[in-house]
Amino acid sequence: MKKRLLLLALLLAAMGAAVGLYFYRQKVPSMATQKADLTLSAAELFAAFETDEAAANARYLGKILMVKGQVREANTLADGTVKVVLNAGRDFGVLCEFDPNTQHPRTTFQPGENITVKGECAGLNFDVLLARCVVVEE
Repeated sequence: MKKRLLLLALLLAAMGAAVGLYFYRQKVPSMATQKADLTLSAAELFAAFETDEAAANARYLGKILMVKGQVREANTLADGTVKVVLNAGRDFGVLCEFDPNTQHPRTTFQPGENITVKGECAGLNFDVLLARCVVVEE
């Protein structure tokens, strides 16, 4: 009886490890191939969160957004991650963190330049955060 229970426990552990490894190796699809749920300006997006954060979370959180705006600042972190802040007409703006799973044709941006980015809305933390962004060429 104890041998059967031990064998069953080992079998379940092996199955769990296999499923875990499968999901660990799954690649997140590139944002470049995703369809945008909504298109709006950086000022509109920030204003929605500033006016009513709960309603904006319900409407935008987890959605893929195409956001147009003017670059306020751009930088590249030590690990190579590109971050761009779009001006929203306030002290804060829309922070776009570029997708590490995508080869980007552009990784440098000039302040004042108008761009359109596509990314997943991750909520408000001073700036409205867009994750896994890519530049949309128009």
